[in-house]
Amino acid sequence: MAFLVCKEAPDFQATAVLEDGQFDESFSLSALRGRYVVLFFYPLDFTFVCPTEILAFDEQLQEFTDRDCAVVGVSVDSPFTHRAWRRTPIQDGGIGEIGYPLVSDLSRAIARSYGVLHDESVALRGLFLIDRAGVIRHALVNDEPIGRSVDEALRTLDALRFHDAHGDVCPANWKQGEDAMTPSSSGVVDYLSRYAK
Repeated sequence: MAFLVCKEAPDFQATAVLEDGQFDESFSLSALRGRYVVLFFYPLDFTFVCPTEILAFDEQLQEFTDRDCAVVGVSVDSPFTHRAWRRTPIQDGGIGEIGYPLVSDLSRAIARSYGVLHDESVALRGLFLIDRAGVIRHALVNDEPIGRSVDEALRTLDALRFHDAHGDVCPANWKQGEDAMTPSSSGVVDYLSRYAK
């Protein structure tokens, strides 16, 4: 999976259930070029950790939209299962009408191309941050029982957007509004001087 960072994101065309609940049988990643994309994989619909992540992304979807970033979820479920899960109320184990597409990867080809297919069965919790040119700039994979942090996905997106806009690099734990570093010896020394005792 890490070998994909700094490379063009594997494109795909598949059936997705869109924000309005309709099927798009030719949904493609390349159609999102020109925007940032958070592409995340999850094991299965109607499970345990998965809905918490999907709803957490939906809860903060406007934050991604405000940053010109599309959010796309992918699992090995059928589009019909995705639609049924969307139509099931949250209190009954569903996810309700979330505001971003869920892609069906029945053939497992998409998960395989991103290196997150586990035992030829389901995808691990892979998350890929893709830039406007379609290049993967960040990748993270969690095992099935460990949910991801949407806040960290937003922080990483902010760091990438900041770097793309200004050229400065973002140090450990950097957050929007904090100082970054000039990518030079003197810039690093200046920044690290705050750690000197």
